[in-house]
Amino acid sequence: MKRGAAAFLAGLGLLALPAQAGLTVCNRTSTVVYAATAALTLPDVSVKGWTRLTPGTCAEAIKGDLTAQAYYLYAKTSRAHGGTPRAWSGATRVCVKDKDFSARLPFNARCAAGSYELDFAEVQTQHMRAWTTTLHDNPDLPSLAAAERAGLKRLLADTGVRNAITDKQVDAALKAFRTRVHLAPNAPTAALFDALETEAMKAASPSGYTLCNDTAGDVYAAIGLSMVALKGPVFVSRGWWTVASGACAPLLTESIAGKKVWLRVERGKGAPLVQGAAKFCVTNIEFDIQGRERCAARGLVEAGFAETAGGPPSGFTAHITAAGLAGR
Repeated sequence: MKRGAAAFLAGLGLLALPAQAGLTVCNRTSTVVYAATAALTLPDVSVKGWTRLTPGTCAEAIKGDLTAQAYYLYAKTSRAHGGTPRAWSGATRVCVKDKDFSARLPFNARCAAGSYELDFAEVQTQHMRAWTTTLHDNPDLPSLAAAERAGLKRLLADTGVRNAITDKQVDAALKAFRTRVHLAPNAPTAALFDALETEAMKAASPSGYTLCNDTAGDVYAAIGLSMVALKGPVFVSRGWWTVASGACAPLLTESIAGKKVWLRVERGKGAPLVQGAAKFCVTNIEFDIQGRERCAARGLVEAGFAETAGGPPSGFTAHITAAGLAGR
């Protein structure tokens, strides 16, 4: 972790209030938010992400008394939302990963393979043992209940329903959506947000590389990349991401414009669902491997990957069905 330039977006902020236990984060915005926290206890920093907060909810991001020397927060909107992504950030750079993670590393350490830096905002806890930080929009929504309602309406628009303006129209659209995705009329609001975000993610075309699992069971994904280097292309393979049935997961968040991306997807016990002629090195645990030559000599396994994206577009979403990669 090291100090860096501020990257706080205009019109977005943090509102801090006393809390009952630990560090609590509340989402008073109309967007689904993912938050990461960091606690500094020299010579180390503990980092954890990602805490998911649907509009109008609060979650305990750090449990127990707040006794560290400093606390930091970074939050970002879900990739399911249309428009320009938003972030709540600051001036302290911390190493994170795309998927859920928890790490303790030396202060000012360089990021390890598979991780990257983001600009965290310091949370001014006033040396209290418990604190609540509230993320808010501009203009601010008046309450958490108002944020919940605005969030449901926003996600409906992100799924393609853009004619729901009045409360009556929103309620009718939500009823139709529940029917379409086979969600019970009495299912809790949390389940409704889950279903809306999943459907909106399928319609989104964000920068990076996203995989959507349209099969009936979990799948395990790995990608291969061709990176530009001074001495020519460098091949890298990364995996495994677990993607639940009906869910979408970002495998890369940066633009893939000009890059080739290969994909391998397996069911349980290594049964291939998507494979191809391109060979990359893999292991049976989480990996980030540079080079695709001499896999066996390096104690690795050679596996086939299918080419799925490359060229000018900055983003690509791969949909996996029971028959493999959709559209091939």
